[in-house]
Amino acid sequence: MQPIVLASSSPYRQALLRRLGLDFVAAAPNIDETPLANEAPEALARRLASGKARALNDRHSNALIIGSDQVAWADGERLGKPGTFANALAQLQRSRGKTVTFYTGLCLYDSATGNEQLAVELYQASFRDLTDTQLRNYLIREQPYDCAGSFKCEGLGITLFESLAGDDPNTLIGLPLIRLTSMLRKAGIDPLANAT
Repeated sequence: MQPIVLASSSPYRQALLRRLGLDFVAAAPNIDETPLANEAPEALARRLASGKARALNDRHSNALIIGSDQVAWADGERLGKPGTFANALAQLQRSRGKTVTFYTGLCLYDSATGNEQLAVELYQASFRDLTDTQLRNYLIREQPYDCAGSFKCEGLGITLFESLAGDDPNTLIGLPLIRLTSMLRKAGIDPLANAT
């Protein structure tokens, strides 16, 4: 079986992939994630997922490499990782009472053959109309400054939402496991092939 490589240093993506019970290694792809001029969010997510997987080709020349990237989009604007409390608060203030669409690009790249499976999964989060105090309290408690959209839905961030819509809740965290499982099976790897 070809080794599996996750092209990500994200602890959130690594934790999600561990749920499939497969052995893998993680490596940072170190690519430029700057959007192109007038690049649509879906195109950006697709390009970056593929770019991250292919960036590890030289280091892992006979592997199945998983690349993933997420673009949060609201009112024609990209919501990145805030980095600071002030940026996170501003993002959440802009998002309250609105629906944010998350475009998560997913690539499974076979570095031995050059074959690539590529998809973009959508997930929508409708935010509650919360007060500044509630938003500040959330940020102080969870500190999601390394998360696109300024929240962790797998934690207290779930309280920020009125509703969530999409095919796979893992998409919102950053790695669509349902689609990834289909891609892995197509590449000859079934997480349910063994009982141990």
